[in-house]
Amino acid sequence: MSKVISLDDKLKLNAEQKYAMLHKQKIMAVRKVFQCSHCPSKCERCGTPLGIDPRKPREHPKTPYHFCSGCAEEYIDYIHRLQGKGNPEAYWHNHDWLKAWHAWIEYQGAVDRYTHSKEFRRLVDELGPDGHTCD
Repeated sequence: MSKVISLDDKLKLNAEQKYAMLHKQKIMAVRKVFQCSHCPSKCERCGTPLGIDPRKPREHPKTPYHFCSGCAEEYIDYIHRLQGKGNPEAYWHNHDWLKAWHAWIEYQGAVDRYTHSKEFRRLVDELGPDGHTCD
């Protein structure tokens, strides 16, 4: 009986391991949300896979985002509407549609600023190069 295991120590170790695992899962979830939202292999707005060939120029070079063709056309229409132009047949391009695009663009800017913050960079560095896998 020289090797008596303290039940309190065992419970404390299990609790610490569980906390560490949950903490890492939360960090990886945050990292994945923000990094995957800017993944060049899918549309940043709707998530449709793009199948981009890096040697080929983007289909819509005027857009600052990686869009599928449908979202790119909507974005270009949004810009035209802001300039007082636009397709008059697109009846769904109403005031709320404009607000939705504006809010989405603001959100993208906020995510971009956050992912470039020193705190987020520290989080990414702590996870290391194997901490992120793209689905």
